Amino acid sequence: MKKAKRMNAFSASIFAELAAYRQQRRHLHDEWIDLSVGSPDLPPAPFVREAIARYAKEPNAYGYTLKGIREFQEAVAHYYRTAHGVALDPETDITYVIGSQDGLVHLPMVFADPGDVILLPDPGYPAYAAGVAMAEAEPYFLPLRKENGFLPDLAAIPEDVAKRAAILFLNFPGNPVPTLAPESFYRDVVAFAKRYDILVVSDFAYGELYYDGNKPVSFLSVPGAKDVGVEINSLSKSYNMAGCRIGYLCGNADVVRAFAEFKSNLDYGIFWPIQKAAADVLRHGADFCAESRTMYQARRDALVAGLTDIGWAVDRPPAGMFVWAKIPDGWTSLSFTKALIDQAGVVVTPGHAFGPSGEGYVRIALVQPEAVLRRAVEKLNESGLFKQLTADQPSRRWTR
Repeated sequence: MKKAKRMNAFSASIFAELAAYRQQRRHLHDEWIDLSVGSPDLPPAPFVREAIARYAKEPNAYGYTLKGIREFQEAVAHYYRTAHGVALDPETDITYVIGSQDGLVHLPMVFADPGDVILLPDPGYPAYAAGVAMAEAEPYFLPLRKENGFLPDLAAIPEDVAKRAAILFLNFPGNPVPTLAPESFYRDVVAFAKRYDILVVSDFAYGELYYDGNKPVSFLSVPGAKDVGVEINSLSKSYNMAGCRIGYLCGNADVVRAFAEFKSNLDYGIFWPIQKAAADVLRHGADFCAESRTMYQARRDALVAGLTDIGWAVDRPPAGMFVWAKIPDGWTSLSFTKALIDQAGVVVTPGHAFGPSGEGYVRIALVQPEAVLRRAVEKLNESGLFKQLTADQPSRRWTR
């Protein structure tokens, strides 16, 4: 059968490729540690699981929910008011998404025509590029470089590109780069978007996962943000509800309305018990988020300290659930990843999978208990892949 030409933009995900490669090499190790896929390894809070079970017993719980339930939208508004000081109208400023990827992939189909430019962080979450391809738009990559604090340089965007741009995607704290954006940067974004009439889409999926008290800034909390943009979030990472597939799009009322109209042609809502449980956790889940932050921070500290001790000095992320780690000279991201699989039985994600500027890095997900992360460090140390430089070296790095 003939496939649509747009399918040329899609291929098997890097995670499928890694799984296939690991399967080929399964005979090399009795013990494997997978730190590639960024899916929480723990369940939701007990009260969330109990709520889903309780509501699922209701005989009227199995119909279409269409636009979503008012209780969920009110809970999102409550969360933004209490967590970020942002006022949202539940009726006009909020709509559901079936996980944040639903919104990220489908928004370009609503707000970009074929040939329009969409500005993407590079490296960035692969769903952004998928949305660009579906809309038959043109991606323009904004390099995230360490010397710029891993923030895009808006001033470096050519004038002709900015004039053709329809959407700007942002993701702070990010995946794969777990950096934070200051309010001053978002103020520049608002001015840039107003100047060129660009829709700003802030992917805030990791907004509750931050460390050392450095709470991320919500884009919607910046003056003028609602004039030019929206924020997308899900309950997947913050509340360990990845399989529930529930999230929200909020902010500019015109954008929310247009997207909801589009969605009304795609699906019939989210299972009512999941929406009810999500409303509960948005109102009462602050303590759970605080406990998750403590746990992830301990995992981060254990992994970063362990890698540093064996000679791989990596940056300590201020937020998110990933370590974005520079690899040694002489390797590509993929060859280095395969070497870790072959010689240590540890699986990470090569940086090139997230865009051209991801080459030279790997992403390590904090999705295992501290003890397993420490064991991963031991396996790396035992692999013989590297040696520690002498103590008088000004810095430590991996060597082939």
